[in-house]
Amino acid sequence: MGRPTITNDGVSIAKEIELEDPYEKIGAELVKEVAKKTDDVAGDGTTTATVLAQALVKEGLRNVAAGANPLGLKRGIEKAVEKVTETLLKGAKEVETKEQIAATAAISAGDQSIGDLIAEAMDKVGNEGVITVEESNTFGLQLELTEGMRFDKGYISGYFVTDAERQEAVLEDPYILLVSSKVSTVKDLLPLLEKVIQAGKPLLIIAEDVEGEALSTLVVNKIRGTFKSVAVKAPGFGDRRKAMLQDMAILTGGQVISEEVGLTLENADLSLLGKARKVVVTKDETTIVEGAGDSDAIAGRVAQIRAEIENSDSDYDREKLQERLAKLAGGVAVIKAGAATEVELKERKHRIEDAVRNAKAAVEEGIVAGGGVTLLQAAPRWTSSSSMATRPPGPTSSKWRWRLRSSRSRSTRVWSPAWSRRRCVTCPRGTASTPRPACTRTCSRPALPTRSR
Repeated sequence: MGRPTITNDGVSIAKEIELEDPYEKIGAELVKEVAKKTDDVAGDGTTTATVLAQALVKEGLRNVAAGANPLGLKRGIEKAVEKVTETLLKGAKEVETKEQIAATAAISAGDQSIGDLIAEAMDKVGNEGVITVEESNTFGLQLELTEGMRFDKGYISGYFVTDAERQEAVLEDPYILLVSSKVSTVKDLLPLLEKVIQAGKPLLIIAEDVEGEALSTLVVNKIRGTFKSVAVKAPGFGDRRKAMLQDMAILTGGQVISEEVGLTLENADLSLLGKARKVVVTKDETTIVEGAGDSDAIAGRVAQIRAEIENSDSDYDREKLQERLAKLAGGVAVIKAGAATEVELKERKHRIEDAVRNAKAAVEEGIVAGGGVTLLQAAPRWTSSSSMATRPPGPTSSKWRWRLRSSRSRSTRVWSPAWSRRRCVTCPRGTASTPRPACTRTCSRPALPTRSR
């Protein structure tokens, strides 16, 4: 037994359900996945999704037991889902203003102050921007905005600091050198350093690593006041590091120095360097503000990353791609949440995360009445317009007929092949010597004798 969790969130509750029966566990895991996917996409509606999933499974199994073709049922469900989705999107109300976003997020979180803060964050970073939620040691809510690209790598040496009080290295209007490999020898770096010094601008170096005499040369020149520079390790590993370096190159209007494309430090000139209005480097992170990259090139890179997100099957890869997309297209907003106790803090953070996803989904696709009201209001129209779409396939339509099944509580119409009418599904099986008795529950037909072998 661990600490109690206070929540009314469907996903959080579903995660804690564990069943011992293997067959029941399969169904429970299926519903858990439905709730999780809904929460990831919309941030809300998990309870409604769970109810719908249970109804689909229950009615689907009942129809299969009555003789319906499982593949036909599957195709019918898919067609019905398409029709429902189309109708919901047509009837959705667009969410565009800051007030509408705040109201939507507030309903999801159950707190107007959270809704207002999320609306402000989305207004600052845009719909494509990343909004992250972090725990805070102080009580209440705080919003921090990053206008530009930020990544979690700081200066390699503390000697690069320009603001001792804040422990930051701030470079105004710097050149930005991007290198895909390690920089260790000064002879490779010296020709480019001389050109940068002549231009009278500071230099930011982002590489796999900067070490040895190359790092020593940069530090000595910084201490002597010859010129300002900062060396930073590139974020990520392997192919992800190369991709992020390319993102920075496009954002700043430079090129990545890499032997793969035939570029070396020895032959590099100022035209290969990127530019930005300002760069702020701390011990743990680097922020590039207002890169000088071409807007069309940035838009093309954004479209490429979006396509990679759609084609990715990995949640981790999608998360990292989404972070890259936000750095290029929008920005980063950090909501810091605090509370009196750890249990309350965890619950509050989760509510904010759900509200953020809910607000983004509302902006992208619109909103409809909740609580299943929209589904209930539109159900008669869907039933009348798509009843024949769920008919299982067969050689001819005459092969399939409606059959009425009765029970003590209700009568249900199920679609089944005509041959199944020759005997009642509720009659017990006969033997080779005993004919099947007539069914007195649903019909008065005499039972067919069992075929002898």
